[in-house]
Amino acid sequence: MNRTILTVPVQKIDGTSTAPLQDLLAVEEPLEIRIADRTVAITMRTPGNDFELAAGFLFTEGILQGSDQVRDIRWSQAGSNPRQAGNSVTVELKPDVEVDLDRLERHFYTSSSCGVCGKASIEALEVQGCPVLPRNSPLVTAATIHVLPKALRQEQAVFERTGGLHAAALFDSAGKLVLLREDIGRHNAVDKLVGAEMLAGHTPLHDKLLLVSGRASFELVQKALMGGIPILAAVGAPSSLAVETAQRFNMTLLGFVRDGRFNIYSGASRIQ
Repeated sequence: MNRTILTVPVQKIDGTSTAPLQDLLAVEEPLEIRIADRTVAITMRTPGNDFELAAGFLFTEGILQGSDQVRDIRWSQAGSNPRQAGNSVTVELKPDVEVDLDRLERHFYTSSSCGVCGKASIEALEVQGCPVLPRNSPLVTAATIHVLPKALRQEQAVFERTGGLHAAALFDSAGKLVLLREDIGRHNAVDKLVGAEMLAGHTPLHDKLLLVSGRASFELVQKALMGGIPILAAVGAPSSLAVETAQRFNMTLLGFVRDGRFNIYSGASRIQ
């Protein structure tokens, strides 16, 4: 199994004094995601929960609709490249499942291109057929929202040791932690989380809310929508496109959730 934490020697500077010590770093390595014998994507991630990451990525990008389409998820054969061992996951689909791999390539190109406008990104989500969110549920109190950041930090085991990871945490409407995943990329943390729930047959997650460390981007709103999550809360700020997308799809979007305060950018009817 690949390591999530690496120990490295550093020189610590404190004022005018210098001292050698060992520092802990969050590991960052590439993960190749394959469907059968074809590479679909390569993402930089922190090793761990890689099968969930692959499943969640394919699900939140609209390639898979549910766990019933998956026959097997396994480590790819390393072949002549020993570095591929533990860094490549193959998703085998059931024989009757077909995906448009050409459409897949077009989608990844446009979603990663700087020139694609926000309107086109939102329309692509509509065409993709994301789940329709329940109109006014779940209902969550402001007091519940206030306690979520502390609950998230208490469960961030790798962050506590390295200070270098993002987290995505799933809560119920009473603020009880359901599941948490960490990764050097916040989008990967969300994919790991949604992937775990999808493989368990729990999607759409209509009665849950998602808290992410850092900011809320369009990509995170997209992934929450594909998971059927009605409330997305972020410790940091949302982007303009994240807000526009949340408003279009009736998602509750909260930003700056910290220090006993937060802003509601969309879907205020779910917050009591």
